Amino acid sequence: MKAQIKTSKKRITMASLYLGIGPLEQELVNTLEETLKCPDSSELQVSILLDYTRGSRGRKNSRTMLLPLLHRFPDNVRVSLFHTPHLRGLLRLLVPERFNETIGLQHMKIYLFDDNIILSGANLSDSYFTNRQDRYVLFQGCSELADFFSDLVGAVSEASLQLQPDDTVQVEEGMEHPYQGDKTKYCEAASKKVMGVIEDARRRQYEHRSTKFQNERSASDMEPPDTWVYPLVQMKPFGIQIDELVTETLLTEAERGDQLYLTTGYFNLTQEYMDLLLGTRADYNILLAAPEVNGFFGAKGIAGAIPAAYVHIEHQFYSEVCRHGQEMRVKLREYHRDLWTFHAKGLWFYSAGADLPCLTLVGSPNFGYRSVHRDLEAQIALVTENKELQQQLHKEQQQLYNLSNAVSPATFQHPSRYVKLWVKLVTPLIKNFF
Repeated sequence: MKAQIKTSKKRITMASLYLGIGPLEQELVNTLEETLKCPDSSELQVSILLDYTRGSRGRKNSRTMLLPLLHRFPDNVRVSLFHTPHLRGLLRLLVPERFNETIGLQHMKIYLFDDNIILSGANLSDSYFTNRQDRYVLFQGCSELADFFSDLVGAVSEASLQLQPDDTVQVEEGMEHPYQGDKTKYCEAASKKVMGVIEDARRRQYEHRSTKFQNERSASDMEPPDTWVYPLVQMKPFGIQIDELVTETLLTEAERGDQLYLTTGYFNLTQEYMDLLLGTRADYNILLAAPEVNGFFGAKGIAGAIPAAYVHIEHQFYSEVCRHGQEMRVKLREYHRDLWTFHAKGLWFYSAGADLPCLTLVGSPNFGYRSVHRDLEAQIALVTENKELQQQLHKEQQQLYNLSNAVSPATFQHPSRYVKLWVKLVTPLIKNFF
C-alpha cells in the first residue's frame, strides 16, 4: 500500500471500517503526507471513508490519526465518517461505545491508487499488516473498475459526515442528517446516490460492449476476454441487496458434483444461506475460525465470550448437517495457526469434474446476518477461464485450507469448545448483532 501511495498522481481512495493507531498505521499516514508534499502532487486527491462509531472509539482514534492531513492539505484530503441511520434517538444516547457498533457499520474495504485497486476483507490496522489472515487481490491498470469503486466510495462519502480540522463533523450540504434528520428521507437520498453509480456503470458497460461488438466485427483477429469482474454491492439500510441476490443465486444454481469452498472469519450464516446449503446438491467445504484464532479471543468483558458464541453456532449448524445426513456433502474445517488470527472471507467455485476454480468472491461480506442486513458491504465476483489465474486462486484456497482441521463430533468434546450455559441462552438473542 505504501508503494502504491508513493506512485499515485491523481487519486487515492480508501474505504475501511477503521484506521488503527499503532506505528504501522502511522507509517501509512506519514506516507500519505510525504506524497502530498511532493511538488507534482498538487492535483492528487485523497478520499478516506471510515465508520463513524468505530473510527471515533477511544480518545486516540482514527479521526485523531488523520487530523494532521486535514490541517495541512485541506484542499486535497477528505475524510468521511459513515453513521448508520439506525443508531439514533434514545438508542444512540443509551448504547455505550463499542456496543453501538453492533447496530450497523461501514464495512467495505477498498484501497484504490489511480487505476490500481486492492479489494480485500482487511481493515487498516497493524494486525492485518502482520499476523491476521485475510485475502487481498490487486487489479492493476483497470480504469473502469477503479472508476466504479471510486464513484461508489464517493457516493457513500457524500451520505456521510465530513470530518473537519477541529475534529468536529458536518453533514454534506444538501444532504439529510443520518441520525438527526428524517430517517426515510436520508435512506432514500443515500440510495439514490449509490444506485446512480450502479446505473451509470451499467450504462457505460452496455455502451462499451456495443462499441466493442462493432469493432470486433471489423477486426476478427482480436482476442476475446477470458476474465470478467462483477462488482456486488450490499447496503440493506438503503434497500440495495445485489450481493445477497447473487450469492443466493450462486448457491441455488450449484449442481451435483460442483464444489464450493466457502470461508468466513465469523461463522454466522443467515437462515436463508443455511437452508440453501442444506437443500442443494453441490459439495461444500466451509472454513471457519477455531476459537483460538477468533479476533475476539481473550478479549475483556462480554466480548471475551464471543468466540464461545461462535462455537455454539457452529455446533448447532454441524448438528443440523448431521441430522439431515449431509455430513459427506457439507464439511466444516477450522483454521488454526499459532499466534495468528483469522479474518478471511470469500468463496471459490469449482465446476463438476474441474480441478481449478472458475469463480471466486472477494471482498468484505461475511455471509452473516450483519453483512446482509446491517452493514455496508462490497465485493466482486471474479469469473475466469484463464488457467494461470485459476491456478493462483486454487493455490490461495489450498494455502488457507491446509492450515485447518476437519470438524467432527469429537471436536465439540474438547475442553476448548466448552460453552457456558448463559452463552447458549444469550446467543439466539444477540446473534443478529455480531
